[in-house]
Amino acid sequence: MFRNTLAKSSILRSVAAPAAKRHLASVAPFSQPTKYGGRYNVTLIPGDGIGAEITDSVKTIFKAENVPIDWEEIDVHGVGDSSEGINEAILSLKRNKVGLKGILYTPIEKSGHASFNVALRRELDIYASVVLIKNIPGVTTRINGIDMVLIRENTEGEYSGLEHQSVPGVVESLKIITKYKSERIARFAYDFALKNNRKKVTAIHKANIMKLADGLFRATVREVGEDYPGVAYSDMIVDNASMQAVSRPQQFDVLVTPNLYGTILGNIGAALVGGPGLVPGVNLGREHALFEPGCRHVGLDIKGRNEANPTAMILSASMMLRHLGLDSHADRISKATYDVIAAGAFKTKDLGGSTGTSEFTKAVLDQLEKL
Repeated sequence: MFRNTLAKSSILRSVAAPAAKRHLASVAPFSQPTKYGGRYNVTLIPGDGIGAEITDSVKTIFKAENVPIDWEEIDVHGVGDSSEGINEAILSLKRNKVGLKGILYTPIEKSGHASFNVALRRELDIYASVVLIKNIPGVTTRINGIDMVLIRENTEGEYSGLEHQSVPGVVESLKIITKYKSERIARFAYDFALKNNRKKVTAIHKANIMKLADGLFRATVREVGEDYPGVAYSDMIVDNASMQAVSRPQQFDVLVTPNLYGTILGNIGAALVGGPGLVPGVNLGREHALFEPGCRHVGLDIKGRNEANPTAMILSASMMLRHLGLDSHADRISKATYDVIAAGAFKTKDLGGSTGTSEFTKAVLDQLEKL
């Protein structure tokens, strides 16, 4: 039986900001990040849409706080032909082991290239997507008490990218589910639960219809759970899980999903807690960690308008700092961000206010001076 080597190390440990207990997890390095003279080299991929604006927010805050990070910025875009950029980004991440990334646009048109987001995950085998979905004080939502973690498998399922037209008018798209990768993501989810005092792992599936593929995923998660007697196992069909998420999300703790279902539930979860601008995330493998907003909205419609909410990127960057062992910097930056949101004087447009991206960043800097 496959044993996840990550289980031997501290995968994800909670080092929450005082104002938001259990919201931000930190990631202990699986392999040594690139470090010179007490400073870390980190790959920075601003991406498309609002990516440059929200990563600039992080760079501004890090500079003001003297965070020991040196950025290796790579210009990659999902719009147009940027194959050279994606190759450069992959090489940079292989060198540095750690990256911060905006969202890369994936065109829908048939003539468009395959997803660069998927290409990065598959090439580097960053197989586990972790999205933290929790109510934030100061953000009014219809439902309170939400505190769930969405862990999805990143490299197979419907995102395998294997499709073809067998005859004109008939397209076959292959969904790949393997025992190996199902067990790997299941063990990751249970390890996360143990290390973060979570009590239940719920496998999301459609095994009533896809009895072989989703049946294998469901059975594997249940089987792995036998090695973790302190963590309860449950499972739920994805359409029911979607309904439950918008009616009683408080029942969920850690959810583990194949790729497509995790994407859908991640967007639902983001809407529940205030929108994509608030949800941090990371993609992890045994060798690399790539931090990015958990709800992957490109924001092409507001690009360059100084309207984007940088919170998700700031909190993702704080997770990255904990991954690098820079906990004091992470605590200060995340606390200042939560304090600004809780005070309510600076609200970006997505939260019903008129504060611009740069003004919100300035408010966080001002709050940092008070800490």
